[in-house]
Amino acid sequence: MKQLIKIIDGISTFAGGLAGAMLCLGLLLTCGEILLRTAFDRTLYITDEYSGYLMCGMTFCALGYTLKDKGHIRMTIIHGIIKDRKRDYLDALCFALGCLFSLFITLFTWELFRDSIATSSQSTQLSSTYLAIPQFFMPFGAFIMTLQFFSEFLKSILVLKGDTTGLILVEQAQDLGR
Repeated sequence: MKQLIKIIDGISTFAGGLAGAMLCLGLLLTCGEILLRTAFDRTLYITDEYSGYLMCGMTFCALGYTLKDKGHIRMTIIHGIIKDRKRDYLDALCFALGCLFSLFITLFTWELFRDSIATSSQSTQLSSTYLAIPQFFMPFGAFIMTLQFFSEFLKSILVLKGDTTGLILVEQAQDLGR
C-alpha cells in the first residue's frame, strides 16, 4: 500500500511539474506577443486562444499536486470541533467522498474529450486547433486528482492503523496562511 501511495504521489508531482511548464510556456507566449506588438507592430494571432488552453491544462494538471501538498481550500470548522481519532475517521470519509466526486469529474471530462475526437471538433479561431488536444488535459488532470484522493484516503487509513513509517505526511497549516 505504501508503494502505491509513493507512485501516486510521484505522478501528482510530475503533473504539477507539467503545470509549471505550461505556466512558463504561457508566459513566453505572452512575452512574445508583447515583443512582436511593441517592436514590430505584428501579432502571433494565437496568443489569447493558446493562453486559455494552457490555463485550463495548467489548472487541471495541478489539481492532484495541490491536493497532495494540502493547498486546496478546506472548511476546517468541523476539524476544530472534532479531535484525535474521530478527526482521522472524518478525514478518511472526506477523502473517499472526494475520490468519488473527482471520479465523476473525470468521467464527465472524458466524455467531452471523447466527443471532440468523435466529431473532430476544431476551434473557430484562426488556428482551427483540433480541440481534443487541449481538452485531453481535463480528464488527465481530473484522473490524477482522483488518484491523489485515493492516495490520501490510503494515507488516512494508515494513520488510523498507526503505520506511517516511511510516508511523507503533509500537515494542514493551522495559521490559515498568516
